[in-house]
Amino acid sequence: MIFMDKGCVVWLTGIPGAGKTTLARKIASILRRKGYKVEVLDGDEVRKWLSPEAGFTREDRERHLRRVIYVSKLLARNGVIVLAAFVSPYRSIRRLAREIIGDFIEVYVKCSLETAIKRDPKGLYKKALRGEISHFTGIDDPYEEPENPEVIVDTDKESINEGVIKILRKMIEKGYCEPNVLED
Repeated sequence: MIFMDKGCVVWLTGIPGAGKTTLARKIASILRRKGYKVEVLDGDEVRKWLSPEAGFTREDRERHLRRVIYVSKLLARNGVIVLAAFVSPYRSIRRLAREIIGDFIEVYVKCSLETAIKRDPKGLYKKALRGEISHFTGIDDPYEEPENPEVIVDTDKESINEGVIKILRKMIEKGYCEPNVLED
């Protein structure tokens, strides 16, 4: 088992239902088995604790994500690999995360709206399409695709395992983990 003390933040962004949390949890499992300190920060879960008052307006989203950026930076500077799975629909806030955190990999979890609507694991698209949820990314709020992410995982075309390998390879390339994470 290897224990590294270099933390980083792998920021997984994409529309709801794209597969961000699934990828983050799978990567976390692999890294933990190899002895790395890892935290998964999932959008829905973290919102309950850091920003329970926040709605989904642009201002509320940005305020919430600034808190997430701060927590992520603290964890990373203490040797934790942070897998941050957030819609984070605006380029400006992702750019801010990169600037503040430093040790940062942006992963665009790409998925067509049609596929995300079919998956709809939480039934949120159905509610948004019926008008029961406002400011829903992809329906009545924009998602600004990343311009230069380090990794693109297209979950319409690639399996979760293929995406995990792409992300881990980038982490190895950047020196955040050893090549043995790809070995069973």
